This record gives sequence, C-alpha cells and structure tokens, in this order.
Amino acid sequence: MKHIPVLLEEATSLLLGNGGNIYVDCTVGGAGHAKRILEKNRKAFLIGIDIDEEALEIAESVLQQFKGRYVLYKANFADLDLILKEENIKEVDGFLFDLGVSLFQIKSKRGFSFQIEAPLDMRMDKEQKLTAYKVVNEYSEKELIKIFKDFGEEKLSRRIAKAIVHRRRRKPIETTKELADLIVSVYPPKARYGRIHPATRVFQALRIEVNRELDNLKKALDKTLNFLRLRSRVVVISFHSLEDRIVKRFFKSNSDVFHLITKKPVVPSAQEIRRNPSSRSAKLRAVEVIMKSR
Repeated sequence: MKHIPVLLEEATSLLLGNGGNIYVDCTVGGAGHAKRILEKNRKAFLIGIDIDEEALEIAESVLQQFKGRYVLYKANFADLDLILKEENIKEVDGFLFDLGVSLFQIKSKRGFSFQIEAPLDMRMDKEQKLTAYKVVNEYSEKELIKIFKDFGEEKLSRRIAKAIVHRRRRKPIETTKELADLIVSVYPPKARYGRIHPATRVFQALRIEVNRELDNLKKALDKTLNFLRLRSRVVVISFHSLEDRIVKRFFKSNSDVFHLITKKPVVPSAQEIRRNPSSRSAKLRAVEVIMKSR
C-alpha cells in the first residue's frame, strides 16, 4: 500500500520558498511531504508530529536516510507549542498541515471507511477513550442531529439520527457496514446512487467528533503565531469546506500579520486526480509572515 502525498511539489515549494531551515510537519503521516522537504533543502531540520502511532512507524522508516535532520513526536498538533518548547525552538520557518485522512488509515480496520467492514472505531489516537461506537450508541438523538448537521452538513440529519436511536434499542450498531446500510435505507431510493455515497457525510461527522478535529485545528493554527518569524510560512491542505473555512478565517483575522501567497486555493491537476482520486477535494492555501504578531 503506497502512500501518495497530495499536492506534493506545490506544498513543499511554497513552504520552502522563504529560504529557511526549520520546518514543522504537523501531520507527518506517511512522511511523503516530510521526505520531499528534506530532499529539497539539504540544510533543513524537520519536526514531524502525528497522533497516530502506526503513521509514525511508517514515517520513521521512510525518513531513515535523513537521520539527525528530523525528530518525530506522537502528539496532537494542538500541542505543537509544547513540542517546540521541548526542542528549545523559539522560531520556525514554516508549518505544514495536510488535513486529509491517510490511505493507511482508510485501508485499516479502524472504521474510517464505510467501504471496509470494520468495528466502529475511528480513533486516530488508539489510546483515547471516545470511539465512533460510543458516539453512535450512547449519544442522544439531539446530539447526533447536531453532529451530523454541523460536522457533516447532512440534510437528513434528523431522519438518520432517529433511525440510529430506533435501531440501537434492539441491538448496538457495531460495524461500519451496519451503520452505512442503515443510512442508505433512510435515503429515498432515487437519492441512494448519486455521486457521493449516502454515508459519506455521517462518517465524516463521526470522525471529526471522535478526534475533535476542528477544535484542534483552530488551536494549532492560533499557536503557530507564537513561533513565526518574519518570512515564515504556513501552508494548509484541507479536504472539506469546514476545514477550509477555519483556515480562511484564521488567515483573514490575522491579515496584519500575513501576506496571502495563494490568492485562490491551489487544487490538484487533472493528472494528479487521475493518479490519486482521493486528492480531488484538496485545497491548498499559504501565507507568509510580513509582521511579527507576538
């Protein structure tokens, strides 16, 4: 199973365009971007962060040839300030966030995909207690509606939440297939075979809830401000409108600090989408620091 980093050349070129040497890959994953950063800039030192222990094992094997030029941390990127203090680094030249779920996670038996039968888990950090199973089987109908609406932008949130609560009274919903089949049954027959599978939005919502993805993204972006020097860059690849909205809002609310490098988001080429269909929804935005904020 080969990990294919999204917008590889675009992201790394923008990140390294300021000529610096200290970079933080906040979502190191399979280390595709990290490897390219270290290849392109032979003086670069990279701090790689990921909450997923399995991803870090892969990253370590990919980056072996660059020993001494990188360090990896198992942590949430919302704690990037603690990591940089641990490394005694006060300023960095750039932060990279690739917010997509990795192919390793999608293909794993951890419940990220409705296309693979697996337990309802969805934890990126296997040490945490909250799972998709707990959300689906223990949250109230009102809480489920809110999650599906806010994090999935699901139009049938009420009907799906009601169907889940009704079903779990008889027996807990335990697998991805059980949940996906239930969601499909709620959809009108004509709407079941559109471009997007009916379960897509609910699975996205559950993953965001389980991993607190949006809250952690807001915290992490805000914390970058404490470590940016003049000409430092922040590059973010998002994969759905909720993430992209947070990124745009962060850049806009700090427009006195940042110069927007990407007037419009950078998107994958038709060739990249053919090679890697999961890249089709990616949007890259990048800024450079023009004034120190703190």
